Amino acid sequence: MSQINALVGTLKRVLRSHGLTYRDVAASLDMSEVSVKRMFSSRRAAMTLQRLESVCRLVDLDLTDLVAHYEQSKQHISALTLAQEEHLVADRSLLLVALLVRNGWGFADILGAYRFSASECVHLLAQLDRLGLIELQPGNRIRLRISRDFRWLSNGPIERFFEHEVQTEFLHSRFDADGEMRLYLSGALTAQSIERVQHSLRRVAAEFADAQLGDSTRPPAKRQNIGLLLAMRPWYLSAFDTYRREPRPPTA
Repeated sequence: MSQINALVGTLKRVLRSHGLTYRDVAASLDMSEVSVKRMFSSRRAAMTLQRLESVCRLVDLDLTDLVAHYEQSKQHISALTLAQEEHLVADRSLLLVALLVRNGWGFADILGAYRFSASECVHLLAQLDRLGLIELQPGNRIRLRISRDFRWLSNGPIERFFEHEVQTEFLHSRFDADGEMRLYLSGALTAQSIERVQHSLRRVAAEFADAQLGDSTRPPAKRQNIGLLLAMRPWYLSAFDTYRREPRPPTA
């Protein structure tokens, strides 16, 4: 893939994470939607640098930011080993810095918000470098070495940490303030409907990952930490068990 096509592909993902369509781009550039689709086609080298810059301005990016997005979106590691996750959980300061750099925080950002000395921060970043999460570059610049679809191990040390230490605190909210939302739905679905809803939930998770990647070059002061919980499983309220004629179906 040529470099220009690689950047165009990255720009498409950034536009999608901002909720912008080809129609929005066409209106901004005073072009037809068909022409914009042709311009974004990976089979054609139709995107000039001038057009690329014009589209970048729609999402307040310059070409340097776009290149940074592309570098971060390259395939690197998609998961840590069990031993690596255990190492992170064993050191809360290391886990904190790992979560910060995954969200696009830089060296100065971390020092400005947390009580680490410069040498302590370098030491923690060096450990993350050895774990393969980042590449610590000259001047304490941080380059992520994880893929877009990076996930913590299922039921691994990090997930258990969040389950035991974060989940209860996260759910202890009325979810009625600005930026908060909680939806709970209950109903009987067919297997086909369950599969369709699960597909939608996976799409939401992908959109969240795209948005996180798209916003990762913004200064931390311009961003807000957001928790997103997606959950779906067969479930019956145990308080009603005493009223059942038959034992409730197993759910775990």
